[in-house]
Amino acid sequence: MAIGIGIGYFIPSSSGFINSFSSGTTNLPLAIGLILMMYPPLAKVRYEKMAEVFRDTKVLSVSLILNWIIGPLLMFFLAIVFLKDYPEYMAGLILIGLARCIAMVVVWNELAEGNREYAAGLIALNSIFQVLLYSVFAYVFITVLPQFLGLKSLEVNITIGEIAKSVGIYLGVPFAMGILSRYALIKLKGEAWFLNKFVPFISPITLVALLFTVVIMFSLKGNLIVQIPMDVVRIAIPLLIYFSIMFVISFFAGKYFGADYSRSTSIAFTATGNNFELALAVAIGVFGINSGQAFAGVIGPLVEVPALIALVNLAFWFRKKYYTTSATAT
Repeated sequence: MAIGIGIGYFIPSSSGFINSFSSGTTNLPLAIGLILMMYPPLAKVRYEKMAEVFRDTKVLSVSLILNWIIGPLLMFFLAIVFLKDYPEYMAGLILIGLARCIAMVVVWNELAEGNREYAAGLIALNSIFQVLLYSVFAYVFITVLPQFLGLKSLEVNITIGEIAKSVGIYLGVPFAMGILSRYALIKLKGEAWFLNKFVPFISPITLVALLFTVVIMFSLKGNLIVQIPMDVVRIAIPLLIYFSIMFVISFFAGKYFGADYSRSTSIAFTATGNNFELALAVAIGVFGINSGQAFAGVIGPLVEVPALIALVNLAFWFRKKYYTTSATAT
């Protein structure tokens, strides 16, 4: 994070250089970093066991309620409380809250030793609901609901096709890579070779790509972050509260319904993380790259990365406190 901010501040032209590798609202270096970051965990998923996820109706119901009712309402409430005097930042924060995580959650779940199959299943479910509901939710939460509360509302026009494109890039590509490499290599070389040779070979890619992605994200707005630090703080405070509340509620909701540590962790991270790529793409596409909404969209992942790394450690503390060693197998 420090390196990224330093690059953005001391080399202002760096953001223009990085943005020159963009296609529409998709930044290619970020997209490559995210795809590579997600590929190893998705290659490790035992897809033949994912049917168990969809048979567990309690877990699915809890996850859907957390993701599509509690999460959006909580972020909407926090945005109003902390940013009602900054309507552009408020709208940007709401866009983040509506974009349910389909990308970096794979990494947080992996680091916290969550259940890969449950995470993959819940992410796939989130992606479907995201394509179907994001544009509707954005209209309701940014254009309609603020009017009822006497706040300034903003017009949002985002199509299902644009959302599907984002989901396809950030979820479809690494999912396809993971599935193809897993089954093709197991068929060619055998499962023992895949687990003992190939998986250890690709595993370091996740952390390398994560560090690369973090540096790129921070460097893009490093100069602006240094120039208006109090605006960063204004946006960061409700985000930190959101991440903390959502994680704790989601983890114990899973535990309450009988999920073991690995499944509770998967439920918690899929509900807590956000699809900042989609939120930022929508903010840029609808309001412009220099808008307050886009700035809030950038601050989102800058807060999310250290916050969710901290929550990985909290998950381990919960495991030690509430689960026996025998219950931690993933």
